[in-house]
Amino acid sequence: MIVADAGPLIAVARIGQLDLLRRLYGEVLIPSAVLDELALTSGRPGAAVLGDSVKSGWISEQPAIPKSAVAELTPFLGQGEAEAIVLATRTHPQFLLIDDAKGRKAARRQDIPIVGVAGVLLVAKAMGEIDAVTPILDGLSNIGYRLSARLVSEIRSLAKEQVF
Repeated sequence: MIVADAGPLIAVARIGQLDLLRRLYGEVLIPSAVLDELALTSGRPGAAVLGDSVKSGWISEQPAIPKSAVAELTPFLGQGEAEAIVLATRTHPQFLLIDDAKGRKAARRQDIPIVGVAGVLLVAKAMGEIDAVTPILDGLSNIGYRLSARLVSEIRSLAKEQVF
């Protein structure tokens, strides 16, 4: 089981790779604020598959996190990131799926294991769930998901794929 922030879920849903998380980790827990950010009825790309995943139960909303529990995080993080961090401290997941730099830093301060989308792709390739990370990284780039050129190069190198 993992806990996830909205950004990575939306990104992998938009490029048709959301089911990769189910195959690798089984269950994804999200707080209410992340569910709100997913905008399941918006008609945006990926919203329908996210909605289906929530309905089927492998992405599950956890009980509301009290505002007092996230009060120290919300001055510098969004509500979704703050609630995801608090949820991770309460549920002790395998890791928190988060790419937001400020959120990652806050999670590290609380000793929460973190992984981003790029790290999930490396695991997926190692487990034989995908043949290559490059097409997925390209898909993320094409939808405007921000991964630094240095990170993309590093991930391709670690995946033993040609780096240009």
